[in-house]
Amino acid sequence: MSEFEHDYPFDPAYGRNLDELLDIPAPAPPDGFDAYWRDRFAAAAGVATAPAVGPQEDERDGCRIFGVSYTSVGGLRLGGWLVLPVKGAAEHGFVIGHGYGGRQEPGADVPLPLPRSAAILPCVRGMGSRSRRPGIPGEADEHVLHGIGSRETYVIGDCVADLWCAASALLELVPELRRTGPGGGARLGYVGESFGGGLGALALPWDERFACGQLTVPTFGNHPLRVTLPCVGSGEAVRAYREEHPEVMDVLAYFDAATAAGRIGVPMMVAPALFDPAVPPPGQFAVYNALPEVRELHVLRAGHFEYEGEGEGVAALAKARREFFGARLG
Repeated sequence: MSEFEHDYPFDPAYGRNLDELLDIPAPAPPDGFDAYWRDRFAAAAGVATAPAVGPQEDERDGCRIFGVSYTSVGGLRLGGWLVLPVKGAAEHGFVIGHGYGGRQEPGADVPLPLPRSAAILPCVRGMGSRSRRPGIPGEADEHVLHGIGSRETYVIGDCVADLWCAASALLELVPELRRTGPGGGARLGYVGESFGGGLGALALPWDERFACGQLTVPTFGNHPLRVTLPCVGSGEAVRAYREEHPEVMDVLAYFDAATAAGRIGVPMMVAPALFDPAVPPPGQFAVYNALPEVRELHVLRAGHFEYEGEGEGVAALAKARREFFGARLG
């Protein structure tokens, strides 16, 4: 029984308690899963991102905020924000993904997880106020189906590449970050929520520039289970599509965040929710459960849902995130 009163025609807790959620596995990878993603990363790593910084747009919380643009795979020019410390050189770097509502402004992503940091806040292709592009739907229910007919054309793969290219742009703009890791290599952190959480799980196994990551209510976990669970998020569009096109499961297998999470080789913190009408918790926990390395669990009472005491939960997660990154990047 759900903790919260609600008007949804389904149970956003999906009848599972914490112990049951912690038993949900990741699907086995399809043939060629690792090679597919390594090839995609190699292609993204070869992109000349040519980042360009615009005028300063804001200053708060010890940060200066600028508009930024960069080139991603396919020659597509994307936009977002660059965040730099007000004083001194950056000691840590972050790529921060956004939810499926897009990103209209830096918002709550600033302040950054650690002081004295630099970050890039990209809008992936088709999304947010700075990366809307002709031919790519800007609404989540349509965006999540764009190109879904094959793994080569599915927009989610390109969105993952947009994050890799954002990391390249950040390292070009803030070259001191290239020297912050062991042996002088880059040592970035990744932060992503919902859509950005799922993209992060897909991106991190293949990119050694990231030293750790934090995912909140990540989407795209355990597609075979996910398409059986009604929701009000983008997953509902995929679920409806699959009913008429069952062969889409062969494509979705390459974009399963839980399958990918099993290949992440750096410390991770995941904050899944027990109750979530937009991203079914079983899929969120599948991502956490699959992680093979050092992992931390921060359970949320609810995601994508307003409730009494939500502010305390947000503050507790922010504190846990600071401590997590402070121990690994600080």
